[in-house]
Amino acid sequence: MSSKVFNVQGAYAGMSVADLDIALVWYEKLIGRPVDDKPIPGMVQWRNIGGAGLQLWQDETNAGHSIMTIVTPDLDTEIARLAAFDIAAVNAASGPFGKVAQVFDPDGNRLALAEPPPGFGG
Repeated sequence: MSSKVFNVQGAYAGMSVADLDIALVWYEKLIGRPVDDKPIPGMVQWRNIGGAGLQLWQDETNAGHSIMTIVTPDLDTEIARLAAFDIAAVNAASGPFGKVAQVFDPDGNRLALAEPPPGFGG
């Protein structure tokens, strides 16, 4: 058995959507730029989003059941930017943990938006 740590080059969050074309428009607004790749039928992806990536998968059976968290240094600015695209943030809260809110894509997938507390290094 090897004692080496898993050698990870990157990680992608995956979201299941019913209609890839509709989701693509919404997620391009969320991310703020066009999709990077359409490597295979039924999947698109953005690379290098804060050191991670995002994949949308055409999957009607599982659409609306995905959850992802996006960490941002300025939640209020992102909420205002998304509001300009009619993407409403809900369930906003703040406390010693920082600030959080949620947005939902057209399928009902939940995206938590989080701003860490001052001095957070993780």
